[in-house]
Amino acid sequence: MKVAFICVHNSCRSQIAEALGKHLASDVFESFSAGTETKDSINLDAVRMMKQIYGIDMTKTQHPKLLSEIPSIDIVVTMGCNVKCPFLPCKHREDWGLNDPTGKSDEIFEDVIRNIEEKVLDLKNRVSKMLIEK
Repeated sequence: MKVAFICVHNSCRSQIAEALGKHLASDVFESFSAGTETKDSINLDAVRMMKQIYGIDMTKTQHPKLLSEIPSIDIVVTMGCNVKCPFLPCKHREDWGLNDPTGKSDEIFEDVIRNIEEKVLDLKNRVSKMLIEK
């Protein structure tokens, strides 16, 4: 099962979700992230906070990617970019409605990261149940 976390720039929330998907749910699904546009690098605060909280260095295994750079996907999760959210063909789609923490305090960043962690674990549980029922 392949899950894509997508948003416009693929530099912050979707990158955090990809990293946490790989860290917490790789036994259930493969995690990817992408966007319709890309920044030069992953958000530095996201990189710093993920290292601080989980010991994950996103710069070693991830970089901003376009939608065309990822494989066919089963589940698409948009981060909360609403009208501007990119479209990607899939079997299931959901929006997590997350506010972008870019430029905000570490506390707000950590709140968003913890929210993504909860949502990744919830998705892992739901996908596990789907796979068992098949």
